[in-house]
Amino acid sequence: MALSFSQAFIKNFLGKSPDWYKVLILLFLAINPLLYKINPFIAGWVLVAQFIFTLAMALKCYPLQPGGLLAIEAVAIGMTSPEMVMHELEGNLEVLLLLVFMVAGIYFMKQLLLFIFTKILLNIRSKTVLSLAFCVASAFLSAFLDALTVIAVVISVATGFYAIYHKVASGKDFQAKHDHTSDEHVQEISRDDLNHYRAFLRSLLLHAGVGTALGGVMTMVGEPQNLIIAGQANWHFGEFMLRMAPVTVPVFFFGLATCFFVEKTKICGYGARLPDSIRQILIEYDLDQTTRRSPQDKAKLWVQAAIAVWLIVGLALHLASVGLIGLTVIVLATSFTGITEEHALGKAFEEALPFTALLAVFFAIVAVIVDQELFTPIITWVLHLEGAEQLAMFYIANGLLSMVSDNVFVGTVYILEVKEALLAGMLTRDEFDILAVAINTGTNLPSVATPNGQAAFLFLLTSTLAPLLRLSYSRMVIMALPYTVVLSLIGLACIELTLVPMTEWMLELGWIHPQTLVPENTTTSHH
Repeated sequence: MALSFSQAFIKNFLGKSPDWYKVLILLFLAINPLLYKINPFIAGWVLVAQFIFTLAMALKCYPLQPGGLLAIEAVAIGMTSPEMVMHELEGNLEVLLLLVFMVAGIYFMKQLLLFIFTKILLNIRSKTVLSLAFCVASAFLSAFLDALTVIAVVISVATGFYAIYHKVASGKDFQAKHDHTSDEHVQEISRDDLNHYRAFLRSLLLHAGVGTALGGVMTMVGEPQNLIIAGQANWHFGEFMLRMAPVTVPVFFFGLATCFFVEKTKICGYGARLPDSIRQILIEYDLDQTTRRSPQDKAKLWVQAAIAVWLIVGLALHLASVGLIGLTVIVLATSFTGITEEHALGKAFEEALPFTALLAVFFAIVAVIVDQELFTPIITWVLHLEGAEQLAMFYIANGLLSMVSDNVFVGTVYILEVKEALLAGMLTRDEFDILAVAINTGTNLPSVATPNGQAAFLFLLTSTLAPLLRLSYSRMVIMALPYTVVLSLIGLACIELTLVPMTEWMLELGWIHPQTLVPENTTTSHH
């Protein structure tokens, strides 16, 4: 039976998404111009809510298309301008280059990563210890590298593990070509194990994701907003670490305690063990790889190990922007492992480029937030509070806004507002330093609540691995919940109770030094 034009249009629009979802997106696009004419401020918040909805429905439809349509409409009706979107993209160029080059660079390191993590997975039999190992390793790496790079490594490893078992469960040997995205050939007897394995990998990914937040908040290179805040406050690497320590150190240990607790109690989707049948397959895979490893393969592993050392040193010492270091990884890894064909290079970019485009759309939504001044009432209210109440509310307001927006954007807006208050004589330098700690920890810790709060979480949600492991937006929110509650409350308690006395104590010991007023010319506005 032939389709009518309207039926054909609906069938083509957003492809295989459910009809109710397609109708809802069209409804959003219809009401936004009307709402913008009535009240631009409310229309702005409605647009933010709509965009978050498209992220939440990432397994129904990749958010780039529906989110992109909302962003295009926002520019078309005047909620923001192409110049403002471009300004946001320019301000976040480092993050975009990181995704384009670093994630592709990690792709060329996957043989080494799979080798190392297979050894870890097979040698640590306790799921609780393994979870803690993933959490601690991610935290340590994120403190010196950056969260997106670390999560790209973990995604690459988890995809490798998933593909190995999926291939065997489909009745093929290790060397056979196989599409691990389709369950069509998975034998019935293996489906139960496959579901347990998915739950096992999901929990490891979430522990690693939270680990990136625990480590990322500690140092000035851990997250992009940390660098901006450190620059505004004139703090060097060591001073930044010490000033954050009264909050970040207790939070780190409570984070590990939460990891232990959720694995033991098996709440919120944690506690899944590695099925014995799958462990055996991974042991056989490791043995197969060892026996087949030629001198050429061993040379590749050694080259990748040397590049990994360069990667860690280059990022830890901040020798260049993360994206440029990623580009050197691509050049070195391909040059010395014999990958010279264009189509072989192209595969490396498949994972990162859709997310890079999505992030560009995300910054268009951020441009709307700026132009419509959606956060201004909250910022103004918090700035007019005083003392301990102001400190706590800075932390809470940053946390809540970071859950719905980009934590780099929130951190930047707040630190620049506080800087203006300092230069205007509304704050002392000591008050500014304490507030800077509250802003940094506020943007980093409560934002684990949602995938849009942390770029690393959003990357995980929109990766090709998420649908394979049945990792939806709602499942991520539920799995992050114990961490959200603990990290947010412990962070708040430290802000209120220990931050000021500990800072004064460190000043007395001479570990940190009183800062002079920040000169005007150090301001490097994000907007």
